[in-house]
Amino acid sequence: MSEKKPDSRPMEHKAPKGRKSNHEIEIDGETVEYSARADWLLLRTDEKPRAEMFHVAYLKKGEPSDRRPVTFVFNGGPGASSAYLHVGALGPKRVVLNKDGSTQKPPARLVDNPESWLAFTDLVFVDPIGTGFSRMVEPEKKDEKTGDKPEGEKSKEFYRLKRDLESLGEFIQKFLSRHKRWDSPVFIAGESYGGFRVGKLARLLQEGYGIGLNGAILISPALEWMLLDPSDYDVLPWVDLFPTMALAARYHGKSRIECDSDREFRTLAEDFAITDLSTYLVQGDRLEAGKRQSLYRQIADFLGLDQELVALHTGRIPFWVFCRTLLKGSREVCGFYDATIRAVDPFPDRETHQAPDPTLYAIERVFAGGINTQLRQNLSLETERDYALLSEEVNAAWKVDTETHAFERQVGATDDLRYALSLNPHMNVFICHGVYDLVTPYFSTDRILEHMKLVDAQREKVTVRHFAGGHMFYAWEDSRQEFTAAMRDFFQASL
Repeated sequence: MSEKKPDSRPMEHKAPKGRKSNHEIEIDGETVEYSARADWLLLRTDEKPRAEMFHVAYLKKGEPSDRRPVTFVFNGGPGASSAYLHVGALGPKRVVLNKDGSTQKPPARLVDNPESWLAFTDLVFVDPIGTGFSRMVEPEKKDEKTGDKPEGEKSKEFYRLKRDLESLGEFIQKFLSRHKRWDSPVFIAGESYGGFRVGKLARLLQEGYGIGLNGAILISPALEWMLLDPSDYDVLPWVDLFPTMALAARYHGKSRIECDSDREFRTLAEDFAITDLSTYLVQGDRLEAGKRQSLYRQIADFLGLDQELVALHTGRIPFWVFCRTLLKGSREVCGFYDATIRAVDPFPDRETHQAPDPTLYAIERVFAGGINTQLRQNLSLETERDYALLSEEVNAAWKVDTETHAFERQVGATDDLRYALSLNPHMNVFICHGVYDLVTPYFSTDRILEHMKLVDAQREKVTVRHFAGGHMFYAWEDSRQEFTAAMRDFFQASL
């Protein structure tokens, strides 16, 4: 009898072992029984394993798949995990914050979330590659000369606009197949750059992956990239930002414009931004000097700043300058992502803004503690990996695409969203912002919507609503409750 030869074929790569558990939560007096699946899906390039995409799925028990929606959720960055929406607003557990979204003393605590979307949809929280527990699979083949594994562009293939979208499309396709959910109504929801992803995926999923969408939800989205990095020669980004700065100044009692209500004040600020301010920003020094000074005085009164500072910046006030200057009398700064939150400026004597943003870095410990507690303790997932809440490495490495010409600056998701609305006239769209968000200001979406050239039937499919709060407006208790109520109505209207 001949001896059996060992199998020389390479072993198939296997993703880490996931975890399934059963839970229940009470929402609006109803007990919802659900399973939680914390797991990885293997993504491939040229039939070879290239990435392990981590996700957590919360699936309600006892409801037929053809009647139970499934919503795929991701955050932005690029480089952000899904933890912010997962334990901040949508999932069955959420971190504890004060009613105004400010943080409490450590450690981070989790509580049952009565505003969880589990009341009306299954939820799949997806961590893009390089975030959360999602990782690339490094090639096994080594360089014959050096013995080193390949590095460089290939190891960062998912840190690109197109490949990132393809990975999410592949993931959603594989998830629907693995869990036999192709007959379920499908929704996608994303925040910030995740909202940009939703706009692009609204087209890509339906046209490239055969996945029909009932709804697309864009939360604090950055729809057009050219609006994110304004210069002295731009107009629109400064117009979009102005109403938010004015509202923040009014919130802190610094605006010198008298108004009976916040709603009336907001309308005044928006009207000023698209008329007097935009006219001046187009003309620059062509506008007569006396009129310029009069305009600077109006800007200063709206924003609660000194007229000399406004003149120095020729009406274009960067939000970090605004945040550092508005509360300088009390040696405080306000937050970029939520301008209502304030913190002590540790370096008031330095020329540049060097204070930590109280709405991003101050909450990192809360969400890091919350998501690790949920995954490792509540869901009993066993892994030695560190959870990448917000990866600066991914963000720094992000590229558009190698084939994009240097002159092509028009990178956005609005065209894709318009295309998707024509492709699927049954799809509903919900876009929302927090009115105190200086990073992705609400007025940008309002203005863009007026240029999308939608016919009446399409316009009826698009809902735009804004809430009190900042980028993560759901950190405010009242806004989170209003948001969930609005989403319940949106899902009902989309089914």
